[in-house]
Amino acid sequence: MDNKFPGKDISISDLKTKIPLCAKKNKNHKSIVKVKNISFGGKEIPVLAGPNTVENLKMIDKVGYCLKQNKISGMRGGAFKPLTFPYRSKKYFETKLDGLNWLEQTKKKYDLIVTTELMDIKYIDDVCLATDIIQIGTRNMQNYPLLTECAKTQMPIMLKRHYGSSLRDWLGAAEYILSEGNNKVILCERGISVPHTHRSTSRFLLDLQVIPALKEISHLPIISDPSHATFWAPWVESMTLASIAAGCDGLLIEIHPDPKNAAVDPLQPLNFKQFKNLMNKSRKLAKVFSRKIV
Repeated sequence: MDNKFPGKDISISDLKTKIPLCAKKNKNHKSIVKVKNISFGGKEIPVLAGPNTVENLKMIDKVGYCLKQNKISGMRGGAFKPLTFPYRSKKYFETKLDGLNWLEQTKKKYDLIVTTELMDIKYIDDVCLATDIIQIGTRNMQNYPLLTECAKTQMPIMLKRHYGSSLRDWLGAAEYILSEGNNKVILCERGISVPHTHRSTSRFLLDLQVIPALKEISHLPIISDPSHATFWAPWVESMTLASIAAGCDGLLIEIHPDPKNAAVDPLQPLNFKQFKNLMNKSRKLAKVFSRKIV
C-alpha cells in the first residue's frame, strides 16, 4: 500500500524512489558483508566486544586476550568518545590517536577485526589504517557529509540507528552510503527513546522488532547492541539471546576487565566471566537456528 505524504512507515513508493539501493530486489535478496575472513549477513553471527573507551594499552590487551580465549574474532573500543554533555574530567576522557594505536597493536597481536567510532572527518585516514570497520555513532546517523566521505573510503561501515529515528530515516541514511558505490553497510540497532524503559538509569529500549521488520524490506545485515540499549549489565544476557532468536546478523557487546571502574558507563559492561558464560549460551542458541557465533 502506498502513501502520498512522508511518514514514519515505509511505502512502496519509498522502496522504489527513495531507498531503492537498500530495498530487496526479491524475497531471497540478502547481502553479505565480508570483513577479512568474517561475514555479516550469512550463517555466522560475528561478535564485536570490548570497552566503551580504550583507556590504556594494558586494558585493551586484556580484552584482546579474553576475546581470543573465547574464540571471538571481533573487538570494539572507543578511541573517540562522544558524551551527551560537553564537560569532561579525569574519569571521562578520550585517548584519541593513542587509543587508535593501542587498538591496532591489539588487533595485530590477537588477529582480530576491529571497529571504532569516527566522529571527525579529520581522523578518517587514521581510523581507516587502524581498524577494519568504521562505526558511525547514533548522533551522526544523519550527518550526511560524514557518511559520504566515509563511503568513499570503500571501508565496511557500521551505521548505528539514532535513538529517535524510524526505520525509514535509518535506511535513508544508509542509502547515502550505498549511493556512493559502497555496498559494505552493516546496520546496528542500539535502542530507541520511549516513555518507559523499566529502570530509571536506562535511557533506551532495544527494538527487537526492527530486526524482522528490516529483513522484510532490506537486504542489508543488521546487528544488535544490547549493552547500550539496556544500559544495565544484568539485562544484557537476555537481550543478547533474544536478538539471536530475532535473527540478528551480529552482536556488539560491551566488556571490561573491571566494569565498576570503567572510564565511561560503568553500569553496562560485562566482566570477562559474564562474557564467557554469555558466549557459551549464545553458541547453544545459535546452533538451534543453524548459525554460528564467531
